[in-house]
Amino acid sequence: MLVRDVMTYGAIALPETATLAEAAETLLGKRISAVLVTDADNALVGVLSEGDLMRRSELGSERKRPRWIEAMLSGGRLAESYAHDYGRRIGEIMTRKLVTVAEDAPLSDAIDLMLRGGVKRLPVLRGETVVGIVSRSDLLKALVRALPRPDGAHPDAEIRTSIEAELDRLGWAPSKSVRVEVENGAVTFAGAVTDERLRAGLRVVAENTPGVTEVHDHTCWIEPNSGIYLPSEEEKG
Repeated sequence: MLVRDVMTYGAIALPETATLAEAAETLLGKRISAVLVTDADNALVGVLSEGDLMRRSELGSERKRPRWIEAMLSGGRLAESYAHDYGRRIGEIMTRKLVTVAEDAPLSDAIDLMLRGGVKRLPVLRGETVVGIVSRSDLLKALVRALPRPDGAHPDAEIRTSIEAELDRLGWAPSKSVRVEVENGAVTFAGAVTDERLRAGLRVVAENTPGVTEVHDHTCWIEPNSGIYLPSEEEKG
């Protein structure tokens, strides 16, 4: 999947000379969480998000540092912080550290950039031109579209074969020590596991198999060194 498959085309931008009030009204009126910021040549120079407006003198939320910390900071650092907390133009408040992604980049690249940079959205470029935004909400919409949907009943034998094939494919799956039983779409795992975490993995394998209506865990846990045996929570009940 590529960025262009999930992104929102078109992006709202404001000039860096726009006022704080104009930016806030745009965010509220358009029901968006960020706007792009451009310079006099219409080049992208930053992003203004709701997060940039949290530390504001008007809200009494500006940064308050002990004097001993301020004494250790450079004048430039303090001036930058002051401009951010008290500035009236969005060019003084915006986030200048831009992280962008290409329209034809793999979606996984965009997700890596978001996670590493701790950002919620990325401007999307076609060459040097901004053509839209990809945000976390775009990713959630794509996830919903990609999730499997119920597609009717499947024969029990087909379900069992699909699960067993997936267990054989997965390197971590205990395919040799766990049996798969299917009756009317209900899957039951029986046998033994040597790590409690395997239970969750087995359940997810079954839940992602078309035709499965419910999953039961009847495996027992065996401690590899001592041989201690513990039944599943379902069997305990």
